Amino acid sequence: MQEKIIILDFGSQTTQLIGRRVRELNTYCEIVPYNKFPKGDESVKGVILSGSPFSVYDESAFKVDLNEIRGKYPILGICYGAQFISYTNGGRVEPAGSREYGRAHLSSFDKENVLFKGVKEGTQVWMSHGDTITAIPSGFKKIASTDKVEIAAYQIENEQVWGVQFHPEVFHSEDGTQMLRNFVVDVCGCKQDWSAASFIETTVAGLKEQLGNDKVVLGLSGGVDSSVAAVLLNRAIGKNLTCIFVDHGMLRKNE
Repeated sequence: MQEKIIILDFGSQTTQLIGRRVRELNTYCEIVPYNKFPKGDESVKGVILSGSPFSVYDESAFKVDLNEIRGKYPILGICYGAQFISYTNGGRVEPAGSREYGRAHLSSFDKENVLFKGVKEGTQVWMSHGDTITAIPSGFKKIASTDKVEIAAYQIENEQVWGVQFHPEVFHSEDGTQMLRNFVVDVCGCKQDWSAASFIETTVAGLKEQLGNDKVVLGLSGGVDSSVAAVLLNRAIGKNLTCIFVDHGMLRKNE
């Protein structure tokens, strides 16, 4: 069974980028809606909570009970994910004076914390939030600050739960990939033995086993999802696949 990291998607525009960074660490991950955690999946090694366009205190904000996964898996909350963990445990999240967007530097961080192993002094991170964590609950420990954000990162004491206000997944966070590696490999224990090529092989083999000699009709729109599905199915069952092109009016120019 292929071990994996689960990314709970709260609607951030960088959720897919988090997934890409994890996969670049040769670790398989799946992005699922914030309320669709795969219960009972023994291959899950850790969970990442994405950002979101909402504020955690909005009535319409995406909310989920984390008690079902907390204590069972290591958790890393990014931006909204960090605010959500803190807020739902009694912390304060308030509007920032102005939207904090752009480069910042960690003015201090806990060098002994596993999340910051190999991170250099004053490393640059990327901020993108309209709210900020102004107080963390009892039992939470601040582990990083910037010159403008007092609680830039925290960990729940005696638990494998972290939250970061910045975005380690974006290119501008200089040691962001190192932080993600620290979480995925050192904390979650992922072996880094996955690759896109192995995913194709296992998926094609699984389709062959599942479909046998069945015939399949696929609606092909020309987008990434249906095109990838068509290629994988073609490798698995060949002439037993019939694709029907569906022109939905949203193709790229001149296609």
